Amino acid sequence: MKEQFTNITANIKKFWSSRTSGQRSLLTAAVILLVVAAAAVSWIGSRTHYVPLYTDMTMQEAGEVKATLDSRGIQNEVSADGTTVSVPDTAVDDLKVSLAAEGIPQTGRIDYSTFSENMGFGTTDNEFELLERAAIQSSIEDLIRNIDGISNAQVMITMPEESPWLSEEPDAATASVVVNTQAGAQLDQQQVQALYHLVAQSVPNLAVDDVVISDQYSRPLEYENRNNGGNLNAYEQNRQIQKDIERDLQRELQQMLGTMMGQNKVVVSVSTDMDFTQENRQEELVEPVDEENNEGIAMSVERITETFEGEEGLDGGEPGAGEDDIVNFPAGGGGQAGDYERIEERINNEVNRISREITESPYQIRDIGIQVMVEPPDPEDEGSLPPERLQDIEAIIGQVVSTSVAGEVTAEWDEDELAERIYVSSMPFLGAVEMEEEPAGIPLWYYAAGLFVLIAGALLFFLLRRRKTAEAEEEEVYLQERREYELPSIEDETVDTESKARKRQLEELAKAKPDEFSKLIRTWLSDE
Repeated sequence: MKEQFTNITANIKKFWSSRTSGQRSLLTAAVILLVVAAAAVSWIGSRTHYVPLYTDMTMQEAGEVKATLDSRGIQNEVSADGTTVSVPDTAVDDLKVSLAAEGIPQTGRIDYSTFSENMGFGTTDNEFELLERAAIQSSIEDLIRNIDGISNAQVMITMPEESPWLSEEPDAATASVVVNTQAGAQLDQQQVQALYHLVAQSVPNLAVDDVVISDQYSRPLEYENRNNGGNLNAYEQNRQIQKDIERDLQRELQQMLGTMMGQNKVVVSVSTDMDFTQENRQEELVEPVDEENNEGIAMSVERITETFEGEEGLDGGEPGAGEDDIVNFPAGGGGQAGDYERIEERINNEVNRISREITESPYQIRDIGIQVMVEPPDPEDEGSLPPERLQDIEAIIGQVVSTSVAGEVTAEWDEDELAERIYVSSMPFLGAVEMEEEPAGIPLWYYAAGLFVLIAGALLFFLLRRRKTAEAEEEEVYLQERREYELPSIEDETVDTESKARKRQLEELAKAKPDEFSKLIRTWLSDE
């Protein structure tokens, strides 16, 4: 063994001394890298991985769980806020079952199961009411926690005291609720109203107006349909409509101009003045059928024609007293020749009678302003953006303004007034922040580490291969030298061959016939 160790040590020294300084450095780095990699893998494999056992606990519950785990000698970690207890991942499942069987953590909550545990013949009315109210509060808290966006809730209910006296209006209950919203969650009005109705319908004699709800930051969650909720809703509705119109115009312009200049080269801002007045009016119009001649259509026509020719006078009474005569106008003398003709025409014309009930839309744009900033293709050279391109942008925005504002308003504008509502500027975007995109897939340092390990492995393989080649060459040289200096003669070789054959025969005889072999040995000894 000692001789083998000495040979190995000598070979290592010989191999090391035959390497160049560069090869020694690479070999040393490869060995160090392998040692570090093995240590890292060993450390990662032996490190304890913690997973949450319970989350969203109170500090009292977390303290109870930690004390139980410490008493059992189980490693555990508590989060900075004291609401989460983590244990090794290999023991989390068993601990959940065992702790639940022991009733840990004991939350101290009172629910309806408490009645079966604490009710007895000696329970007073006050104790019963106290347990009942606590059970209602706990049940409401559980219901509120199931709402999306709420992590925890606390409910305080005040029940009216029963009075022996009759009253027209019974005393009402009140409720105060504090909800803890999740990070980034925001309750909309529908969820807030659901909270109010949930609490009000769970408690006897509790109206929605007697419920107060706030979040963990003491911000009230108002039920907007109460008091001035109608006016507030109308204002918010009008404001939302205005924002929607401005956002739609801004999005369309941003998309269209971004196609021309590039999405990151254009910034659009739109502001409007809206008219939310709703007008109802009734119109009664009379219009001619024939607008060119300003005449109606003849519904009925009556024509009367009377003619008389002769010398005799007309029968009649007093002069000028006839049906168609003018009073006190002397009539013609009788017996004289004369002509008489009367033409009468009655035409009843009908016109167009139009009755209209008009309800004007309350959402009209009375005024608008559009501002556009464009970055030149070369931010360092403002002249890289030709003025013709800015004029094209102004023309496009002018068309948008003309079609967006009410027609009776734009009819009063001239070109200068239209240009005042448009602003286009060219400037570099100095405030733009270029976000570095995170590389997708495997990080670059993984490839670098893999390449380094590959190079180190290739170098080690190359060195070992050269070592084997060198050893083979040395052995070949040694055998060649031995054959040159220790070449036996032909006679010695013949003698050696005969002795080997005799030795082989003796070995076979000893194995096959040991008795005869022993006799042969004794014979040789006696001869000597």
